[in-house]
Amino acid sequence: MKTITKSLLVSFALVLSPQTLANDNFTFGMGAGTFYSGIGVNAGIQSKNDLKYISAGCVSYSSIYGGTCGVGIGWVKTDIFDFQTPKHGASLYIGVVGSEYDNFDHEAVYGAGLGYHYFHRGIGNPGFNFGFTLVAGNEKDGIGVGGIFQAGYQF
Repeated sequence: MKTITKSLLVSFALVLSPQTLANDNFTFGMGAGTFYSGIGVNAGIQSKNDLKYISAGCVSYSSIYGGTCGVGIGWVKTDIFDFQTPKHGASLYIGVVGSEYDNFDHEAVYGAGLGYHYFHRGIGNPGFNFGFTLVAGNEKDGIGVGGIFQAGYQF
């Protein structure tokens, strides 16, 4: 157990070292969609061509059952489509993708998604972003497939 803990701490320290993050910025965003795990927020590390983020939000709310909330992680890469202006990005997402009713309660459905996103001022600058993600999640009746529109602002 100590070996695993030490390995994780060393890996975490290397990822967050000043040399690794020299060309990256921390970013914070608010909105709706997979960037925000429903309606919520994200925090991430942003470079001029990509964004790696963690997110937390709610995918549904009922006055009887309350909110169905969850978390997610994702990665957006913009130099796949255009090299001059990094405004168009492709993304991978793993996290909460929906909710389902289960005997008097709503439960979060977790899954994965592939998406397209447009950054109004480019991925490396603060601004509005829009997109769409195709998602698949593990429901009680099998695999559920759907889509999630996304709109938000990265600071």
